[in-house]
Amino acid sequence: MVSERAAGHGSRTSRAELALTSLGPDLEPRDRLRRVLEQVLVFAGATVAAAYTQSEDGDQLCLAESAGVPRSLYGLRDCYPLTGGTPAADVHRSGQPLWLTPEDLGRCADARRLPNGDFSLAVLPLRDGGCLAAVSERAGGFDADDRECLHLLAEAVACPAPAGSTDTGEPTDSSFTLAMDTGRIAVDDEVLALFGIGPDEFDGKVETLLALTVPEDLPSLMSVVEAGHMSIGDRELEFRILQPSGEPRWLRLRGRLLPAEQGRPALLVGSVADASRMRAGVSDVTRVQRLAAALATAGTVREVGRAVVTALRKPLQADRIALAELEGDRLVVTVLDPPEPDSWPELWRTEWRSEWPDAPVRAMPTLASALSEGRAAIWPAGTPLEPAVADVGPGGLAVLPLAAGGRMAGVCLIGWDAPHDFGPDERALLTAAANLAGQALMRAHAFDAEHELVGMLQRSLLPRRLPRLPGAVAVARYLPTTAGLELGGDWYDVIPLPDNHVALVIGDVQGHNAQAATLMGQMRTALRAYAVEGHPPDVVVSRANRLLMDLETDLFATCCYVDVDMEEGSAWCVRAGHLPPVLRHPDGSTEVVESEGGPPLGVVAQADFPMSWLRLQPGTLLALTTDGLVESAELDIEDGLDRMAAELAASDPAHLGLVADALLTGANRSDDVALLLMRYEGMALRPLRESWTVWRVPEAVRHARRFTRRTLRSWGVAEEADAALLAVSELVTNALVHTDGRVRLDLTLINHRLRIAVADSSPRTPIKPTSIGWEATGGRGILLVEAMSAAWGSVPVSGGKQVWAEITLESAPRVRDTTGAAP
Repeated sequence: MVSERAAGHGSRTSRAELALTSLGPDLEPRDRLRRVLEQVLVFAGATVAAAYTQSEDGDQLCLAESAGVPRSLYGLRDCYPLTGGTPAADVHRSGQPLWLTPEDLGRCADARRLPNGDFSLAVLPLRDGGCLAAVSERAGGFDADDRECLHLLAEAVACPAPAGSTDTGEPTDSSFTLAMDTGRIAVDDEVLALFGIGPDEFDGKVETLLALTVPEDLPSLMSVVEAGHMSIGDRELEFRILQPSGEPRWLRLRGRLLPAEQGRPALLVGSVADASRMRAGVSDVTRVQRLAAALATAGTVREVGRAVVTALRKPLQADRIALAELEGDRLVVTVLDPPEPDSWPELWRTEWRSEWPDAPVRAMPTLASALSEGRAAIWPAGTPLEPAVADVGPGGLAVLPLAAGGRMAGVCLIGWDAPHDFGPDERALLTAAANLAGQALMRAHAFDAEHELVGMLQRSLLPRRLPRLPGAVAVARYLPTTAGLELGGDWYDVIPLPDNHVALVIGDVQGHNAQAATLMGQMRTALRAYAVEGHPPDVVVSRANRLLMDLETDLFATCCYVDVDMEEGSAWCVRAGHLPPVLRHPDGSTEVVESEGGPPLGVVAQADFPMSWLRLQPGTLLALTTDGLVESAELDIEDGLDRMAAELAASDPAHLGLVADALLTGANRSDDVALLLMRYEGMALRPLRESWTVWRVPEAVRHARRFTRRTLRSWGVAEEADAALLAVSELVTNALVHTDGRVRLDLTLINHRLRIAVADSSPRTPIKPTSIGWEATGGRGILLVEAMSAAWGSVPVSGGKQVWAEITLESAPRVRDTTGAAP
């Protein structure tokens, strides 16, 4: 736009940059790394992020730090050998990022699939030679914005020395070894120190260590160390123990179950580490903080739902989450995860309306009761509930009413298939998440309604479709800004004019608000009205300028108006403070048209708007755009126009829509963009034209008839000549009798149609009489014209009017081709 910019306000990358600047220089290297990885989770939408750095011996990449859910759920190891064919090793060697889709991971022997669905993996090189790995469970993986954020955050990663892990895929140098048949465990002194037990005090029984565990965490820990519960492979778990002071300490257990072999029982081997300092990446408090950060940037109801799903489903190991808005007495589901209908109760599938189901609240008493009380309700496995709700979580169901501002916005349902125990921390997490989601849902609902209103206003102010042009093809694109209300003042228009002329208009009103959009609609309407009246381009723009001055607004506008003669392949261009057109010639060369321009509209009342002549050969592409496409905080307008010209030179003008889409790629989204492209092809048949100025003399009509007869004879029109002569007589007589000033007769022949047009200086449109008596001496002229012609009408022309009539020719006249030679 021509107004001040809000560059980057709507960009996640910009917010990530601001977050990076907030990391003070006094942070410890590991704390800084952990903060950066947390930003990967927030801004790139990752589920887990891990940074790897080269080991001291230089033979492998070792884990420096991770954040998010346990890495083992996605097959991310502690170390990777540099000689292997893993994605981490490939990125380290090549220095190029890898973006692995679920299909790519399916072909990768090192990757492990999720039990509940697919995921995507991104691996990016780091400055110190290591790599950053990030996992996304969203459909489609990491989009363009996510990748831009990941590149930015990877540049900010500075890995401290690796923790010294030597895991190469085999469980060597483990901190403990547990025999699954006897419960005897061999541990080193470091593990005992973490539990606060001296070497002489430990009896070698796993129960001794389990007795120090916080009761709420004991069931999950027992599921790992008890025989029959642990599955073959890796497992990662965090739990709390009570220290002698009575304060809890977070520990992280990483283990692998080795199956029994001949002469050896099944063994659980692994390590235990202090997770108190690393807990900031996975604690319930941090999950709430991440959810709050994600909801702060969620602008729509769908985005709110996705943020809730990302923050809760995997951390809670839930099987399904549904988010529904409350509209009157009905619940309208807006987000389902997983989205497949087969994953949800049969009764829900019968209520499927279109994309999501909806149902009255009274049909589900459990939800109605929770909504009326306004408090989170949790039902364990076996609780008798109505089928529509019970089948969502047969192993446990949490219903979270989403309230904000004293009213109920919706409800969130979280269900588990296996029996699920709800601990105190989990209940607190659900309550906090419900409060945040309710407020965000209320904001998003208002934003959606406002966005729909804005979109409807924007669509109503721009052309719904472009007209078909004689001898040319045109396409247009409009890209709204992602900042604010997404309402701008950029516009475009294509205006068909008489005599195979077409006006191409593009403009830009200052500002991003409703006032700018309203003024844009007024200016587009004014320019179209002045153009249709038949004024030349400089007069059209000059009158629009005076109109804007009379509106007494503080805003101004820029405009580029191009009047193209489709028959001759020429154009007149007028610029009012706007960017010049860009031409792509048939040989592929491009040109930024150097033309003199006037000031923006609404700045100077008495302003000159000079016209510049353009030559268009068949195959020429004419491009008009607004500054949002060629200017940004990092790019000057001149450089942007040169880049646009280079992209046009490399494009294929035969596919105009693809050219427009390619030009919009990477456009500055802090400003709206309008783009208008026209490929001039030339007219297959050029009309035959002749004109005659009718002088106000006694024999003026006879002179007009003689001119018409001579012209029709030269064109080879014989059979319809009498009808044409009668129409000429009546139209010329009406102009001479009822108007003053100059009268002009124009004859046009194309495609078996003869057009007779008489222009005069009176704007008054002729009226066809409803009835005429036998004694009347006038009033029959228009009736005769209507009877002799296939169509007739009147159009305004330069302060006057033009009355025209068309006669269909039965025989084929002699016409010229585009070169002007007779066939």
